[in-house]
Amino acid sequence: MLKDIQVTGQKDTRSGFGDGIYELGQENPNVVALTADLAGSLKLNAFIKAFPERFFQIGIAEANMISIAAGLTIGGKIPYTTTFANFSTGRVYDQIRQSVAYSGKNVKICASHAGLTLGEDGATHQILEDIGLMKMLPGMTVIVPCDYNQTKAATKAIAAYNGPVYLRFGRPSWPIFTSATEPFQMGKAQQFAEGKDVSIFACGHMVWKAIEAGKILEEKGFSVDLINIHTIKPLDVEAVIQSISKTGCAVTVEEHNVIGGLGDSIAQVAAKHKPVPIEMIGTNDTFGESGTPTQLLQKYGLDTPNIVAAAEKVMARK
Repeated sequence: MLKDIQVTGQKDTRSGFGDGIYELGQENPNVVALTADLAGSLKLNAFIKAFPERFFQIGIAEANMISIAAGLTIGGKIPYTTTFANFSTGRVYDQIRQSVAYSGKNVKICASHAGLTLGEDGATHQILEDIGLMKMLPGMTVIVPCDYNQTKAATKAIAAYNGPVYLRFGRPSWPIFTSATEPFQMGKAQQFAEGKDVSIFACGHMVWKAIEAGKILEEKGFSVDLINIHTIKPLDVEAVIQSISKTGCAVTVEEHNVIGGLGDSIAQVAAKHKPVPIEMIGTNDTFGESGTPTQLLQKYGLDTPNIVAAAEKVMARK
């Protein structure tokens, strides 16, 4: 039952990345870190202090950072590039496409400050298209963990995978509700509750909002099948089919444009294997604006009441 899921603390997911890469650096001498003038924001200080010879400050030259990272893989290094999500993808898409994805290079593109919860920095920094940009690249793995613990685990796990990865996380302090000891399984969805009335698929920060909504729905007497799709690509197609086959309807929840994001991926699976009614929670073909994370999530409909309403709406459509 969702009511049994408890918050054990609060911490930003970018700190999960910073702590993860520091531990990973102790375990794997081939791991190197690159940043585009944002070492503090990406929580790299512990890694830099411990492994100064494995850290590269590229400056405000994100395209160069991606190209250098691609080159480092040729010598057997496992480069982790770090900057804000907007600069990690939109600013350097050509370099990622040609030098990383097309070339199949083992680069880990680690992106913080993603989505609306970046907050006050506003629309120019709140990229809401990055999941779509990355998942459309052939061979690119796309991961959006849900809390500090899962981000830390994912940061360490992707080093063992040989291929390009986009790892997306965020800025604000957020509830911690997963186990610190649970291993991260790329491509394997995480089930938080099993139910028969409605499927809720969520990723990133929105997993906690979906859990909050699921608790309310359970109190109303509905049985919720809630799944964390932390790996957008490769998608756990089997888990999606199994869930919607039980419930006959779905809600998708993401801190991203509904065009090209998690919702699109779920809808493609449903259309091909098990057509069901789907409601999508996300931004609707719009840019963001300046505000606190809570204000922005409420304004753009990415909050708990809207998820509850979407679930009730989609169940009525069955």
